Amino acid sequence: MLYRKFKADYLFNGQEMEAGDRVLITTDEGVVQDVVPAAEAGGDIEVFGGVLSPGFVNCHCHLELSHMKGVLPERTGLVDFLISVIRQRGAAGPVRQDAPGTRDTSDGAGTRGLSPEKAMAAAEQEMLDNGIVAVGDICNTADTLTLKTEGRLFYHNFIETMGFIEQTAGQRFGQGLEVFGAFAEGYALPIEANSIVPHAPYSVSPALFRLVAGFPGNHVLTIHNQESDEENEFYLSGKGDFLRLYQQLGLDVSFFGGTGRRSLESYLPAFYRNQHLILVHNVATNEEDVRAVKTAEGPTLFYCLCPNANEYISGSLPDVEMLIREECTIVLGTDSLASNHQLSILEEIKTLRRAFPRIGISEMLRWATYNGAKALQLDSVLGSFEKGKQPGVILIEKDGETVRRLL
Repeated sequence: MLYRKFKADYLFNGQEMEAGDRVLITTDEGVVQDVVPAAEAGGDIEVFGGVLSPGFVNCHCHLELSHMKGVLPERTGLVDFLISVIRQRGAAGPVRQDAPGTRDTSDGAGTRGLSPEKAMAAAEQEMLDNGIVAVGDICNTADTLTLKTEGRLFYHNFIETMGFIEQTAGQRFGQGLEVFGAFAEGYALPIEANSIVPHAPYSVSPALFRLVAGFPGNHVLTIHNQESDEENEFYLSGKGDFLRLYQQLGLDVSFFGGTGRRSLESYLPAFYRNQHLILVHNVATNEEDVRAVKTAEGPTLFYCLCPNANEYISGSLPDVEMLIREECTIVLGTDSLASNHQLSILEEIKTLRRAFPRIGISEMLRWATYNGAKALQLDSVLGSFEKGKQPGVILIEKDGETVRRLL
């Protein structure tokens, strides 16, 4: 059997930086054999400058929106962003260079101006190039299925459903079930790789929440959570800027007078203890929210940060230091190219480091590797340099600005 031996200035094993001069040994296919002192590794060691790490896990993406890069203006706030997505999702083509509020900070052409199919393929290649090995991907259609069955990345497909009107719950869930069925045909283990999930608290009725939570095999779930203060206002009182969104959709939500509680505490009881629930964005999540749900016998929670998308949409970031103080399990995502300039977990880390310089790089790398794999229930394969795993091997270059995939 052929082996490869990797050594760099630092070796992050998925949980922490290894002490001393250490060498990672894998098979030629990338299966971890051991991490040993350099003096015991023998010859043929590949030496690099920077940090060796397991491959990154992107817990939140919308691959099927890749053709919308640069289409939507920045910092409009969530409601106007959602309205723009609804209006332009199917119509996005090449972007006018003078489109107000748009900019492209990526290198090269990216996905701008490509057909949806070519844009998705380019976006997947971008994730591969940026050291991502697994993705939790939101799917409203089966458009990404052909690409995913090529097997270049691990995907957990979150089949998204939405419908705030109680009477439509069965119909809306049935539409999600059709998409789920298409994905199930493409995977040997359909339950392990696919889930039906709620879009967001403000777009899912109690009846639809119950159908989603009770779907057999739905062990890994996700939801867009508290992405704006308006979401909490809507749940508290039934009022606020979200009414403008429903007006644009032609929906009468006058029946909803609020729950008297903020959104997370209002919907979380729908889920079960044996489920993983990835809460995405959390821009308007506060200490009281976190403490309230800690005492509930609900699902295992993971708090997913997508800071570059938050900057793009609203210019606001979650209270990350509070999440750490409250011992929340944090993971990272990129969101979509409709709300981000690139699909790079390292770029998300860099944004967080600028905003929260007191948080160490080891902690953020753990969010990006081991925690992400655990959230997607892929930690038996990915996320850490443990014997028998095949987590990918990436190098964060010495300048801290770029990442390179080694295996």
